[in-house]
Amino acid sequence: MKRILILIIFLVNGLFLQAQGFNQAVGIRGGLSSGFEYRFFTDDANSYKLLLSTRDRGLQLHAFKEFHQYDWFEFSDQLVFFYGAGIHAGFESWDIVRYQYNTSWHETRTALLAGIDGLVGIEYVFYEAPISFGIEVKPYFDVFGREIFKIQLFDFAFTLKYLF
Repeated sequence: MKRILILIIFLVNGLFLQAQGFNQAVGIRGGLSSGFEYRFFTDDANSYKLLLSTRDRGLQLHAFKEFHQYDWFEFSDQLVFFYGAGIHAGFESWDIVRYQYNTSWHETRTALLAGIDGLVGIEYVFYEAPISFGIEVKPYFDVFGREIFKIQLFDFAFTLKYLF
């Protein structure tokens, strides 16, 4: 009798459960600029993202303003198109080889860098479970750093986020 009562309680609760909304996300990004990200939504279509990434033996902090379009794909409302822009700052390191009197040695150099970023991507949001998978491209333009005016157009990455 206890088992039947517990089963009835679970079934009745299941009828009234709805998907939980989310306004924040944390996740990982795997690509040329790999790292950890935190996103918070201001409303359904706008969010801000902070990304702490590693690239070129250095560390960068990125800040983005993102725009989300849920109705871009007619066949699924779980597939979300997003785009945005932002800035980044950090440092990078590299080795140079020095030669003198038939001897060579390596020197490590470090430079501060800063620049602007773009962002375009697609992510699939699982409403049943609070996770999303995505693919994105983040072109960037370093204003200064190891190279002055360095442009990278194809910084592709896969993302995995936990939504809460």
